[in-house]
Amino acid sequence: MSDGLPPQMGQSLLFLTDEQLRKGIEAMFFAYRGFTADPDRILMQKSYGRAHHRAIHFIHRSPGTTVNNLLSILGVTKQSLNRVLRTLIEDGLVASTVGQRDKRERHLHLTDAGAALERELSDAQRDRMRAAYRAAGPNAVAGFRQVLEAMMDEETRHHYEAMKDRME
Repeated sequence: MSDGLPPQMGQSLLFLTDEQLRKGIEAMFFAYRGFTADPDRILMQKSYGRAHHRAIHFIHRSPGTTVNNLLSILGVTKQSLNRVLRTLIEDGLVASTVGQRDKRERHLHLTDAGAALERELSDAQRDRMRAAYRAAGPNAVAGFRQVLEAMMDEETRHHYEAMKDRME
């Protein structure tokens, strides 16, 4: 097999029992809890939540993104996003500018303070991911990413691929 697993082990992965799948689901729940724990502590000090973190992350990844694009990426309601953005703008973490071509568009950028918070949040998550990847090894890293990508629905994958293209 090309994935580095012995053929018999690779075949057995195609026939997972419900119990093995349940363990995988539970592992994801607990891993997500660990993955968000460090940023949650930082956000709590500022009275922010995970929605603020996601907005900051994707504004950082795509400076100048529009509010509508961010809505599409995050998959939240306009009301929910507006509440988050209003707070981030009032607190001086995000700047909103009127579009040059379309005056109805609002383009979002992190301010210096927003970039500093994004870096603090991302550093905490990168440290945790780096440690986990090192412990699991390179084959597990590639396999983990393949599993995550395979679980994405079509619209989510579209946004992910667009972000991935910017990284490469």
